[in-house]
Amino acid sequence: MRVLFQGAFYFYKQIISLLTASAIHFLPLADKNSGSQRKHWHNWHRLPPFWVHLLPILIWSIVGISLRLINLTAKPPWTDEFATLVFSLGNTFISVPLDRAIAPDILLQPLQLNPAATIGDVIHNLATQDNHPPLYFVLAYLWMKLFPSDGGLISLFGARLLPAIFGAASIPCVYVLGRVAFRSSLVGHLTAAMMAVSPYGVFLAQEARHYTLAILWVIGSLTCLVIATRHIQNRTSLPIWVALFWIGINALGIATHYFFSITLCTEVVVLIFLAWLQLQNSSKFSLFFSPPWRRIYAVVIGTCVAGLIWIPTLLENENRGALTEWIRGSRVGLEWLSPIFQALGTLIAMISLLPVESSQALVVIPSGIVMLTFFIWAVPILLRGIKIQLQHTESRMMIQVLAGVVISAIAIFFIFTYFLGIDLTRGARYNFVYFPAIVVLLGASLAVCWHPPQMETEPGKNGVTSIGKWGINGKKAVMVIWLMGFFSAVTVVCNLGYQKYYRPDLFVQLIQQTSRTPVLIATTHKTYVHTGEMMGVAREIKLADSLQNPLFLLAHQDRDPNASTIALENTLKNLPRPFDLWLVNFHAPVAETAKKCVTSNTRSLPTVDGYEYELYRCQ
Repeated sequence: MRVLFQGAFYFYKQIISLLTASAIHFLPLADKNSGSQRKHWHNWHRLPPFWVHLLPILIWSIVGISLRLINLTAKPPWTDEFATLVFSLGNTFISVPLDRAIAPDILLQPLQLNPAATIGDVIHNLATQDNHPPLYFVLAYLWMKLFPSDGGLISLFGARLLPAIFGAASIPCVYVLGRVAFRSSLVGHLTAAMMAVSPYGVFLAQEARHYTLAILWVIGSLTCLVIATRHIQNRTSLPIWVALFWIGINALGIATHYFFSITLCTEVVVLIFLAWLQLQNSSKFSLFFSPPWRRIYAVVIGTCVAGLIWIPTLLENENRGALTEWIRGSRVGLEWLSPIFQALGTLIAMISLLPVESSQALVVIPSGIVMLTFFIWAVPILLRGIKIQLQHTESRMMIQVLAGVVISAIAIFFIFTYFLGIDLTRGARYNFVYFPAIVVLLGASLAVCWHPPQMETEPGKNGVTSIGKWGINGKKAVMVIWLMGFFSAVTVVCNLGYQKYYRPDLFVQLIQQTSRTPVLIATTHKTYVHTGEMMGVAREIKLADSLQNPLFLLAHQDRDPNASTIALENTLKNLPRPFDLWLVNFHAPVAETAKKCVTSNTRSLPTVDGYEYELYRCQ
């Protein structure tokens, strides 16, 4: 670990030195006459200007894609990923039989490549059975044709590679956003560097889901918002190509994930704030019909049209309520505080996440202490950077715009959570709607650390200026913060952070160690989410190829819990004995036939994430 840390520190020191050569000309906070700026950093200054800017972006992109590809298929897919896999193939979960015992191959049939499926099938199945728009699934449908099947099933590597590529693409894109927002190449590079190693970004990029594509649209839309802000400030007309690009990006964002509309709502809040600022400086109401605002109104109208076309699809979908039950529910007592801590935890994990989710206290306690110490040290430094940026007219407005996006998004989350009973904070992935704004604000703050104004520094040892009370200079502070992000990304890659909700691999291992006879794995079924839970188990059984003739039962349950009990009863009567009955996430009364079997004591057996089980040995 020490060698790895030293190597990473040296690597980053060499890379960050390259940034200095380009930062001299772009960051207004830097003192261009200082002696430190005249130093030659390993002859990087001799590179042509184009390469001085491009090479760091390439390096951050390589670091980012490498982190996103490591252990890409090591973690088993979970229910949401199975939904992506099935619908992207043009298949459906309806083909899986309910209320009778089925073999793993039948359960996994929707994961088989379907040459007869078309893009129309993808769109139709999503509109009738899912609650997501189709853009990503259509792209995944075309993408998966490039990969052969894996043991007769869809390639998990191919399915996860697409979001990993989109995640890596966000690195140069967020560089553009940072540079455009602050007119600083250094801010852009530091933003890209932090995006490359963000544990939250790596987490989203290693799942076969659509969030990394949505992040690209968020970056594009925020870039247009930044450009529009400058035109509002200067009272100049927004270029028509920007307006059309903005509408197109917003339309694609809505077609990728409906929660992209939360990003659009935050932009509306920011525009209202900008209008209020203008009204304070001028009493002329005609300002709202000036050139920049007329084009912005056109963008709003175009975006609304692009969003309204999806309303009929949402209203006709009968499954939308059942698929969102997990984020609905009542609270009592201290549960009312849970959303606050969930939101705070997601914000923290965008920068740093060590193995605090480990089951071993010897790992959790040191990791928690290191993270706490890190944030006690880093937060004042980052806040100081934001404070200094607010002191400069050019950067103040951009800080206010991006902070407005973040604060508005969090406020919307809490409105849904506390007033509408829909706890959006439970899904960390939903925070993609403001994640790029957080990263850009982080890059802007780190740029101040990299080139602290002379009046803000404090003399330290050996004449080296420090940026705080801990006696560390700005460049080293940037390195430490980046390295924390790097090690946090490694934590996610190793499944020690943002751990999978379901561990079918561990559950199958438990069955292998416990059962010596054929097994029946039964669960109650309401939506395809429960089908996905069993698909994970069936896939692991197929990969292990060690269980003899395992069977699955998806006992459908609508409003009457006894329906699942009856299905279980009928199935048990027709199975030859002996066999082991595993009731997994079975939320219904146990059948009388099962009660006649020998109940196994599962207290001595380990718990498995995502799978609550009971074991009956039927002789």
